[in-house]
Amino acid sequence: MDDQRAIADNGGPPPPRRPPPQRGDAGGGPAGHPVGRFRPRRHPGGGRAPPPDVRTDPVFAADEAIEYAVRRGIQCFAISWRNPTAAQRDWTLASYADAVDDASTAITAITRSADTNVVGVCAGGTITAAWLGARAARHQTPTPATTMLVAGIDTSWPSLFGALATRGTIAASLRRARRHGVFGGRDISRTFAWSRPNELVWNLWVYNYLLGHEPPTTDILAWNADLTNLPAGLHADLIRILAHNSFAEPGGVAVGGTPVDLAKIDGDIYVVGALADHIVPWQACYRSARLFGGRTRFVAASGGHIQSLVNPPGNPRSRYRTGDDDLHDDPETWMHRATEHAGTWWDDWLEWLEARSGATKVAPARLGARSHPPLGSAPGRYVHQRAAA
Repeated sequence: MDDQRAIADNGGPPPPRRPPPQRGDAGGGPAGHPVGRFRPRRHPGGGRAPPPDVRTDPVFAADEAIEYAVRRGIQCFAISWRNPTAAQRDWTLASYADAVDDASTAITAITRSADTNVVGVCAGGTITAAWLGARAARHQTPTPATTMLVAGIDTSWPSLFGALATRGTIAASLRRARRHGVFGGRDISRTFAWSRPNELVWNLWVYNYLLGHEPPTTDILAWNADLTNLPAGLHADLIRILAHNSFAEPGGVAVGGTPVDLAKIDGDIYVVGALADHIVPWQACYRSARLFGGRTRFVAASGGHIQSLVNPPGNPRSRYRTGDDDLHDDPETWMHRATEHAGTWWDDWLEWLEARSGATKVAPARLGARSHPPLGSAPGRYVHQRAAA
């Protein structure tokens, strides 16, 4: 089972994938898109979670995480991405940032709040950073509290994916995306799998094929199977950011012609890095945290890229570290001086979030609003579509 945990934590060749929802999908329901399970009282200004754009559903919107936040009075919404085809080849980072803006507008209308908090997961953090930076450049109201989970906004720290991003591999992937209009979900899956072949390829062959075992049924493996394509435009933008560390330079990224400077973002930021993450090293998350202009709290959590996030209370192996929030030190010095805590980082995060969520108020009896009625049951209608990859 340790091998299976590694597979669940890091990805791998998945079972047949579920197709995804459209950009701006706002289907409601008991746990829909947006997710809206209400307690009798809630904090105004719902939080929303843009997931990584290589998945349709945010792993952080798993039932346990959402329910845990809702029990603490946090109203939650989740964005679900469409699986793009060649027809959406021109969707770019700006297109996805605009989608987050659409979601923000819908959520403030539904909750009758002036603003919302936001959670960006992995590559969804890249989209969130672009959106926040564009808002800051336009002098729009800052988001009170932003959470970045395993998001490599700063790409300068050495990583496996950085090592693989040679001039030749970048050119080949861009040609492939231009030719097909998308960079396919199966290509993304293979990239993740062959980044750790012992755990993510050969263990699957031995466990499933040679020994004849069925893969374990877990929420994480189901999420791993939920791959999407990347539109050629977005793929090119992400490659450019990876290769040039574009967010580190003011104006290195532009959204709809608006230059982005993350140092101009004034809201508070909570950043989580995973200590065993081979995709986005925790040091990269730490450096990313230093790019933002607001007050930033950095937390290093035990586990890998996924398991560090799906981390409910009760796991005796869970640990997290906190330290100096000024983040003046280099990553290793910060880690040496940090304090280790037993348990999940969720409690630390929710305490931080509650302090930035305002007073509670009575929750509505029904989901949605007259202007934004629920479209259907969770997890939304688009996950049932089959899209060509």
